[in-house]
Amino acid sequence: MTVFAVRPEDLHNTLATTLGERVQKIEVALGEVTVHVSADHYLSVMQTLRDTPGCQFEQLIDLAGVDYSTYGDMGTEGSRFGVTVHLLSVSLNQRVRVKVTCPDDDLPLVASVNDLWNSANWYEREAFDLFGIVFEGHNDLRRILTDYGFIGHPFRKDFPLSGHVEMRYDAERQRVIYEPVSIEPREITPRIIREEHYGGLN
Repeated sequence: MTVFAVRPEDLHNTLATTLGERVQKIEVALGEVTVHVSADHYLSVMQTLRDTPGCQFEQLIDLAGVDYSTYGDMGTEGSRFGVTVHLLSVSLNQRVRVKVTCPDDDLPLVASVNDLWNSANWYEREAFDLFGIVFEGHNDLRRILTDYGFIGHPFRKDFPLSGHVEMRYDAERQRVIYEPVSIEPREITPRIIREEHYGGLN
């Protein structure tokens, strides 16, 4: 049996009725539905999106951390860190994006949804590792991409391009050692050379 995709406007109305006051806003843009929710209601909303008829988002297909620290340059105010989640309903052929912001910039914290969708496990660990976002209730929240001795969170926009420490194998000590970064920070601006008739262009 073919299940036709739900119109974004119809999904918007379903979500508005189902989620009520627990959401900050629901947007439809470019054929996609985005739900904005506060950290206080995040877990409750996610449970509803999974279990309620008309929603039935059985799969979490992506979860990523976001650092909004430079969005203020464009006139946007608000929390520095957030989490964006993409959910899929296979049975109803519909998708939704959920955005939640962390209320405390110094300790970015939101609830874990790993107990709702086990696919969130590594995604949440990645967001913790790269952005420093803590997922409360995650039973194995540890780094997943960086080394055990890594300092900081490399996807934060204030993280130095050269990092804090460098790692190398020391043949004399016969082990890996960490040292302060020896690279001098510098800005490299690429030189652009435009040749006449390059690529067949006039």
